[in-house]
Amino acid sequence: MDRFTALQVFRQVAELKSFAEAGRRLNLSAAAISKNIAELEVHVGARLINRTTRRMALTEEGRLYLEHVTRGLDAFAEADQALRPIRQEPGGVLRVSAPMTVTLICLSAAIPRFLSRYPALTLDLQLDDRRVDLIREGYDLAIRGSDRLEDSSLIAKRLAVMPHVLCAAPAYFAAHGKPRTPSELKSHNFIRFSLSGHADFWEFSKDGRSERISVDARYSVTSSLAVRDALREGFGLSLIPAPYVADDLRDGRLEAALEDWRAVETTLYAIYPSRQHLAPKIRVFLDFLSEEFGRQRPEIR
Repeated sequence: MDRFTALQVFRQVAELKSFAEAGRRLNLSAAAISKNIAELEVHVGARLINRTTRRMALTEEGRLYLEHVTRGLDAFAEADQALRPIRQEPGGVLRVSAPMTVTLICLSAAIPRFLSRYPALTLDLQLDDRRVDLIREGYDLAIRGSDRLEDSSLIAKRLAVMPHVLCAAPAYFAAHGKPRTPSELKSHNFIRFSLSGHADFWEFSKDGRSERISVDARYSVTSSLAVRDALREGFGLSLIPAPYVADDLRDGRLEAALEDWRAVETTLYAIYPSRQHLAPKIRVFLDFLSEEFGRQRPEIR
């Protein structure tokens, strides 16, 4: 028995005082109407309607049950109605998890402009470089950076690719020399971003050959901004996403090395639970992310 259908059938029959008219309203056959009423009576363990070939009437149990059924079905209808504005227009609370550095450098300045478009929408943006569990922690969407995305039942929308650049301060290269090949890195001081998927090894490729360098660092840190600060201070060199140091490279605070070698890239994804019944608040935020990363400087593509 489809209990929800049976309750609708019972209400229609009771209010219309007719099995036939209830069938027409619900687009069900007379047999289906009678079957739903009979199964509902078995379920509740009481006779709800007395009927003959000419007339029908609710029993005392039927009248009491109808009061509760009516309130329940009306509450369901009100619940659907309450969601209608949110389904049609972006609104409610949008919970998003995103990496701190990429958000501060590439997105945060544009967030107020996004929110001004949708006055009924509230954004709860959590900046955290750890990988959150979207479902368990109640997030609508997460931005993740990875050089390889793990298998998952979640939906992943590609946003952008961030190439990495090996760099250091001019003073560091003046003191330690600028490496010409990846193998020469072994004598240098590394600054390691410990949350990276390639934190322990850096890979470089050129002309069909590749070299993999073990990252044995005196300084490991969970923030790319802290890596950048250490680079600026001349503490060592690091492999870092190009957008994070684009201004430093342009202004001469940092210098790139091994520019003729291809290094790792990080792909940014928007991760969300399902394409089905996608809430407008998620849809418009996905559009915003695509728009923003599409207009970024050439270090992001």
